[in-house]
Amino acid sequence: MINNYRLNVKRSKRKTASIYIERDGSLSVLVPENTSEHEIEDIIKANEYKICKYQAKRELLNENAVKREHVNGQSYSYLGRNYYLQYSREVNDIEFKGRYFFAPEGSEAKMNDLLKEFYRKNGYKFIVPRVYKYAEMMGLKIEEVSILELKNRWASCSVKKPKVNFHWKIMMAPASVIDYLIVHELAHFKHKRHNAEFWNEVDKIMPSYQKQVDWLKEFGASLDI
Repeated sequence: MINNYRLNVKRSKRKTASIYIERDGSLSVLVPENTSEHEIEDIIKANEYKICKYQAKRELLNENAVKREHVNGQSYSYLGRNYYLQYSREVNDIEFKGRYFFAPEGSEAKMNDLLKEFYRKNGYKFIVPRVYKYAEMMGLKIEEVSILELKNRWASCSVKKPKVNFHWKIMMAPASVIDYLIVHELAHFKHKRHNAEFWNEVDKIMPSYQKQVDWLKEFGASLDI
């Protein structure tokens, strides 16, 4: 039995049906415009085993998610390495020196905003040059790169622009994982679906990509503040 899923049904001019489990646990069913409610139920039932298997795995991962409090000594990851929070009168914004994140004293209540801005700002410095480097390797031309808050995805892209977007949270992951996410999004400019051709494109640039996929499955839930 499928439990605790928010169901999002999206009808379009597509010819086939697809089912996706989003990172926030919601269930997205993409179907042709004339698909009936009964047919949608049949699609969900046909995928019940896969959904339940993913649900069990997701619950296990969430049990291992890190719960942080914005107090001195709390650890936060940046590019895969842990830094420890220390409030200070000597800084006006978040800075990291040695193994510490220094934050303005008295800013505990607004730490979420400070941290998000820190990761977003540094994301532009770190991610944007790498996007253009990999785009050149793949024979692509990207016009815009954004670092922002994405609801259920680590990254997304717009082929028409062409533009790529990345969640600020990925700045908590190791550089190799960020590189994989960049190559993954860029590969969508050549292959829309996750088919064999798509993964072959990723493999050309990053033969070890499966290690990064596995890392995200195991530790993705910890990429949060």
